[in-house]
Amino acid sequence: MWPLLFLDVDGPLIPFGGPGPHPAYAPEPHPDSHPLLHRVDPSHGRRLTALGCELVWATTWTDDANDVLAPRLGLPALPVVHWANDALESSAGAASLHWKTRALAAWAAGRAYVWLDDEITQADRDWVAACHGAPTFLHRVDPRRGLTGADYAAVAAWVGEYGATRR
Repeated sequence: MWPLLFLDVDGPLIPFGGPGPHPAYAPEPHPDSHPLLHRVDPSHGRRLTALGCELVWATTWTDDANDVLAPRLGLPALPVVHWANDALESSAGAASLHWKTRALAAWAAGRAYVWLDDEITQADRDWVAACHGAPTFLHRVDPRRGLTGADYAAVAAWVGEYGATRR
């Protein structure tokens, strides 16, 4: 079983930096509902699929990620993490722990996973290492640039190492 790959949208797929649309952006007849959606690189779908992970949306976009982003990326509908109403409270007592951290570990239910997000900190890595019994790779993406070749290479290296340890 390949690892899960939890994927955030704002920051990793929709970078906040840059002056205009991604060069491969093809305007649509209807205006985008999100003011930065034109920054999405359509090649991300192919590149994410090539990593050999089970892709899962881990974003506040929830089901909208399948409706709006998956078609732009050439992806099928993906599983979606639905956040509990008390997700923010679940990190009470751990001020530096991201509110998604515990929820993703619970959703993974003991499976290995990669988490791509622009808000991951060392506190999240430390907590997951101490509390989640399976291999994990929590990778912070620069929100100004979004996912880059270096990010894909880092994930591919971790997935390759993970696969090698399973043989």
